[in-house]
Amino acid sequence: MGASKQSPEIAMQQIGFDPADAKAALAQLPTSSAVFALYGAEAHAEPYIGRTPNLRARLARLLQPSAQHPRRLQLAGRVRQIRWRLTGSEFESLLAQFSLLEAIYGPKSLERMHLGAPAFIRFLGGNAYPRIVVTNHPSKREADWAYGPFQSRAAAERFADEALKLFLLRRCTEELEPNPAHPGCVYSEMKMCLAPCYQGCSDERYAEEAAAVEQFIATRGESSLVQLRTQREEASAKLDFEAAAALHSQVQRMEGVRALASELVRPLSQLRTVVLQASANAGEVAVFLYENGRLSGPVGFSTLGMRIQNEQSGSTSLFAHPMAIEPIVEAEPEEKISSGAEAPANSDDLLRGLKPTPPSVSISSIHWNSEAFAVHAPEADCSEQAELDVESVAAAEPEVQSSAPAKLARGVLEARMETALAELAESHDAVSATLRQGHLALLKRWYYRAEVRRAGEIFFSDAEGHWPVKAMLRGVGRVAGKMMTAGNHSG
Repeated sequence: MGASKQSPEIAMQQIGFDPADAKAALAQLPTSSAVFALYGAEAHAEPYIGRTPNLRARLARLLQPSAQHPRRLQLAGRVRQIRWRLTGSEFESLLAQFSLLEAIYGPKSLERMHLGAPAFIRFLGGNAYPRIVVTNHPSKREADWAYGPFQSRAAAERFADEALKLFLLRRCTEELEPNPAHPGCVYSEMKMCLAPCYQGCSDERYAEEAAAVEQFIATRGESSLVQLRTQREEASAKLDFEAAAALHSQVQRMEGVRALASELVRPLSQLRTVVLQASANAGEVAVFLYENGRLSGPVGFSTLGMRIQNEQSGSTSLFAHPMAIEPIVEAEPEEKISSGAEAPANSDDLLRGLKPTPPSVSISSIHWNSEAFAVHAPEADCSEQAELDVESVAAAEPEVQSSAPAKLARGVLEARMETALAELAESHDAVSATLRQGHLALLKRWYYRAEVRRAGEIFFSDAEGHWPVKAMLRGVGRVAGKMMTAGNHSG
C-alpha cells in the first residue's frame, strides 16, 4: 500500500482488526450491502476500497485464509482497521465508492472505475457560420451549447447525422471565408446545404437555419414537431389532404430522429435530475440530486404515513388505486337537542354507539363518506401512492370541521419532499473537473441500463426549474413498495 494523498471525509463506521482474532471482528459486521475500506497499520497507507452486497461474507473471503483457495487474495496480515458505510442500492454504492477513490487518487479514480467522459453534441454558436460536432469534453464555459449525455459517442454521431438530414446546415469543418469562386462540396450539389461557402445564401438565411437546428437539438425535436403538427392540422381543416400528407411524412421522420435522443439529453447547463433509490434505513427512500455538475445525496425521505402500493396484489388491488377514507362530522339531530336529551359526556361515550369504528380514529362523531370507497377512474394514474392515512387523520383531528385530511396529506408529503430537495440543493464547494466527469458518468451509466436492470426512479425539472413533486411522490411509493417486496422475499 503506497502513500495516500488525503483521507476521505465520508461518514463511515469503523472497528479495529486483529489478524489473530479475525472471527471476532467479522462477527461485528452486518450482512448488508456496503462500501468498505481496509486500512493498514501505517497512517498514510492507501486503503483497499470496494463495494459488496454482503459485507461480512466479502470481508471473510479477504481476511480469513482458506486452505481450499490458496490463490485467493488475502489481506489479513496487512489490515488493522475496517471502515464501512451501509448502502441501500447499487447506485448509492457506486457514488460512495467513487467519492472515496476520488478523495485519495484524484483524477486516477476515473480510470479505476472506468468512468469515461460522456458524449455530447456541441453547437458551435460562436462561429460566424455555426455547425455541430460530437465531443466528449464540453467546456463549462459552453455548457449552454452542449447537449447530452448520450449513451455512447456512436449514438451521438447518429443523432447528429439524422438531425442534419432534416436541415440545411453545413457539415464541413473548415473556417469559411465565403467566396463565389469556392468550388462547394457534394452536400451543396445534393441541395443538402445552404452553401454559405460560395455565398449560396445570405448570412441572415443561414443564421435562421442555424437557430432552427439549435432549437431542435435543445428540445429533442419538440420545437419543430409542434410547428409541423399545427400546419398539418390546418391543412387538413382546409381539406388540402396532399399538403397534410406531406406534413405528416415530415412529422414521422422527425419523430424517428427524436427517438434517437433520450430524455436525459438536454443542455448541460440545464441538466437537473432527481433520482430515487432504495435506502439502507428502514422506512426511508434515498433521494439524490444532480445539479450544476454534482451528484448530491443521499437524503432520506420518510415514508411514515404513506400508503404503499402492494405490487403482489395486481392492478385490481385497492392499494393500486388509492382511496381517501375521509371522516365527516355528523351533526346531531335537531329533535334530540330540542327534547333536552343529555349530551354525551365525552367523545368516547358517543363512539360506543357507533359500530364499526376505526380503531385509529377518535373524534366526536363520524360516518363514512360513501364516495371515499370509490376507486379512481380508469384514466387516473394507477400508480398513485402518496396518501397519508393514520398520521394525517391524527394530525387533522383537532380541526376536523375546517380541514380536509386528504388535502393535508398531500401538503404534508409535498412539504416533506421540498425539504429534502432544499437540503440537497444547499451550496457546495466548486466542482472539480474530475468530480464533474465522474458524477455525470455515473448518472449516465445508471440511466442507460436496460430498464429491467435499472433500479430506482428519475425525474427532471421543467423549463422553469420546477419539480414534478406529485409524480415524485408516486415514485417514492413505487420504490418503497419494491423495498417491501424485496424485504418479504429475503425474510
